[in-house]
Amino acid sequence: MARHTSRAGRIGRWAKALVAGAVLTAGMLAGAPQASAAGLGQVTGFGSNPGNLAMYSYVPSGLATGRPLVVALHGCVQSATDYYNNSGWAQLADRWGFAVVFPQTGATNNALSCFSWFDSSKDTRGRGEALSVKQMVDKAVALYGSDPSRVYVTGLSAGAGMAADLLADYPDVFAGGSIASGLPAQCATVQSAASGCQNSGQNLTPAQWGDKVRASNPGWTGPWPRVAIWHGSSDTTVAPVNATELRDQWTNVWGIPQTASATRSLPGSTTLSVYNDSAGRPAVQLYSVSGMGHGLPVSPGSGTANCGQAGAYFLNTICSSYWTGLFWGLDGSGGGDNGGGTQLPAPGGLAVTGTTDTTVSLSWSAVAGAASYTVYRGGAQVGAATGTAYTDSGLGAGTGYTYTVAAVDANGAVGKTSSAVTATTTGSVFTPKCWTDNNYNQVAAGRAHQSGGYAYANGSNQNMGLWNLFVVHTLKETSAGFFVLADSGCAA
Repeated sequence: MARHTSRAGRIGRWAKALVAGAVLTAGMLAGAPQASAAGLGQVTGFGSNPGNLAMYSYVPSGLATGRPLVVALHGCVQSATDYYNNSGWAQLADRWGFAVVFPQTGATNNALSCFSWFDSSKDTRGRGEALSVKQMVDKAVALYGSDPSRVYVTGLSAGAGMAADLLADYPDVFAGGSIASGLPAQCATVQSAASGCQNSGQNLTPAQWGDKVRASNPGWTGPWPRVAIWHGSSDTTVAPVNATELRDQWTNVWGIPQTASATRSLPGSTTLSVYNDSAGRPAVQLYSVSGMGHGLPVSPGSGTANCGQAGAYFLNTICSSYWTGLFWGLDGSGGGDNGGGTQLPAPGGLAVTGTTDTTVSLSWSAVAGAASYTVYRGGAQVGAATGTAYTDSGLGAGTGYTYTVAAVDANGAVGKTSSAVTATTTGSVFTPKCWTDNNYNQVAAGRAHQSGGYAYANGSNQNMGLWNLFVVHTLKETSAGFFVLADSGCAA
């Protein structure tokens, strides 16, 4: 018990250190790989480096000049090596042909290797860490012959907060950005204000948020970077309201409405909301990942839309780097084509082909162009199939369920949803039960399990946030051993 309590304490202290910025690292500068033609390597002599950062880069072998450049900023308790190994950007660099710079912060800068997104002496144009990253871009353009008009910045958590600041500081440098589990540009300008940004909304209007960007580089009137925003709906470290505030900030900067031009479903229970510019091209894209906690969405595998490796704060849902790359046009498409393309039609003929006490079997008609199909129970994704049949299991006896199905194309885009069918399992009715407790006790009681510092509900595998004594959820057992989050109410 003492050992587990200590782990919970460490997790709690990490969340505080994201804000507090005490002094500790995971020895990330020691043993770093050396430069090579195709591998992560350190680059020195990139400028005055007022932010005291280290520069690492990955350049695919034989990369031609005139190719794009991506700057990828790690999160707290991570290093450039972690981000290189797990984010998927190196894989995509090989596939599409571009260079990647991985900045890294150090022990003298911050407690848990967090970039200083909350300190105006370090995250503003011409100062501190922001200037160090700008100097890295200049060095990479000179070394690799990168196209200076196609430079992009992305980051996770504190790295995402810094990425947002960099987009505001240097719209003349970055053509686009991606902010994963992050915060609006210049949300906090002193360390004491950081906690409020992380944990709650700031009650600013879109114009007030936009003014923070405009004030970061006075006189700049555009063009503005195209911005992708990624956030999990169950993030308890950086509140999901930050994604809404980011949307408000960058749509206001672009001078476009906060109402989405289009929405569509993507893999991993992800909803994409697209905000088009006056020419009808996506300028801001908001990706909300249902049930995901704090981390970078990745999706290991060999498929077209797969990339990255799962691990602590790299969460197996959808490959955000892939979809962001499409948005920026790194695949050569010109960008923005994943926001409003033609969706596959809804499958027809959805029918129930059999039931037992715990299962429902379904079938439907094939859709031309479908690579797979996603199955939904009660509106939530429960499975996938490469064919036109699926059996849902782990259900309660004598219980009614509603199902729909959607086709998925070769790029992983989810098509239109079918008409619904209802099925009732056989046998006697299971009586649901509810428990409200902290995540540590839910795991200890066998209602949930932990992986990578997060708790997940048994059965549904819904992300419950950090595995510790401070995050409390209500779990509902809907069938034997199958638990779902029920924070909004748990009528048995």
